[in-house]
Amino acid sequence: MTRSHNDVHRIELRLDELSQLFNSMDPTPFHHKALDHDAEKFIESWALEFPQASRFHITIHLTQLPSEDPTELVTEAIHNYFTYKADLSRRMVTILLREGRTSLLIGIAFLSSCLLVADLLTLLAGGAFLKILREGLTIGGWVAMWRPMQIFLYEWWPLMRRHRIFHNLGLAQVRVLSSETGPAKRPHS
Repeated sequence: MTRSHNDVHRIELRLDELSQLFNSMDPTPFHHKALDHDAEKFIESWALEFPQASRFHITIHLTQLPSEDPTELVTEAIHNYFTYKADLSRRMVTILLREGRTSLLIGIAFLSSCLLVADLLTLLAGGAFLKILREGLTIGGWVAMWRPMQIFLYEWWPLMRRHRIFHNLGLAQVRVLSSETGPAKRPHS
């Protein structure tokens, strides 16, 4: 059976009450609140196991439902939070690539200088010391290229993957259900 990278993946949380989903130290209204650290890490850890093009359905099972259906409020809070995380990770990629360009310019300048000095040493004379110094300059110049190569070959794409996952979590379909009876039902007054 082949799986599409656009599969819908389900993430389920079981909580006693709605307040467990949010960071209690955050004074902003619910729809702008930061998620509780444990809830955030739980959602992220599950989402990051799936392909970056995945879509998500998040279901929150509550033991104690508020008097009004919290689905819209929770949906907005989760969307806002992961949209913010997606923007933040995108900015991190931009900063990393800027650092990579700067590192590349510095590395090329340093490598060029080292190779130029190494070539000048070749013209001066033989000798073991000059040969060691020439080889050391050549190696040192190439070592200076390590950081830009690390950035452009390895570091940017995991950050872009996180950005895409967070973006998709920011679009996730969210449901709040009663853990006892299925779909959320308001308690009778």
